[in-house]
Amino acid sequence: MDRNFARALPLVMKHEGGWADHPADPGGATMKGVTLHTFRRYVKADATKDDLRAITNEQIATVYYRHYWAAVNAQALPSGVDYAVFDFAVNSGPSRAAKYLQRIVSTTVDGRVGPKTLQAVEAMDPSEIIIKLCNARMAFLRKLKHWPTFGNGWTRRVSEVRQDALNMVGRPADVKRIPVPVEKPVVKDPENLDKPMAKSKTVWMWLTTAIGAPLAALADLDWRVQLVIVAVIVGFAIYAIKRRHDLAKVYRDLKAEFGEA
Repeated sequence: MDRNFARALPLVMKHEGGWADHPADPGGATMKGVTLHTFRRYVKADATKDDLRAITNEQIATVYYRHYWAAVNAQALPSGVDYAVFDFAVNSGPSRAAKYLQRIVSTTVDGRVGPKTLQAVEAMDPSEIIIKLCNARMAFLRKLKHWPTFGNGWTRRVSEVRQDALNMVGRPADVKRIPVPVEKPVVKDPENLDKPMAKSKTVWMWLTTAIGAPLAALADLDWRVQLVIVAVIVGFAIYAIKRRHDLAKVYRDLKAEFGEA
């Protein structure tokens, strides 16, 4: 989709696992991190748990991009920070992730990552933002009543997010390289250099331009001066044609004497 999303999504997915319907999980039935409620919102309004269990990779990407990545404006955040905020949003909600980011960069806390938040983010070191965000995230998780049940998993997740995000800092986003075909240089056969040039449209076009351009620029000069200029240009053209003929003749003589190389 855009920028680091293709790199960040697999990192998030490795923490989400497969099917889960834990009674203690406030999110309820979940498949690869997508709750039934979210699936109904972005994919199928009347979806059942069976529909959720059969979710496709394309549907997963759609949900994660629209519900989390775009919601925190991750496409506008620096590399590494985008992933750290994105994973926080997936785990604890986009609004909370945005507000924690805003507190760290000392800007208005409204849960919307807009121009002012982005400006504050750009003014701060990305690595510092990542470390502080992950620390604040852990402090939040430890206060939850479900910490005794999910604490170990959350700790492992945030620790890995911190490291992966720091590794992404300063790295350019993945770019698909498109090979550009390079035309092979045209190699002239020396033996063909003396082919009749009077029939060449290219030569006549060049000669016309070579004569016309200077005359147009020097139209105010005396006609005799203009005539001298034309004579010089024509003389140069004749000399060039003769040189081509001489080179071709030399090549044929050498070829006749020594044979093919």
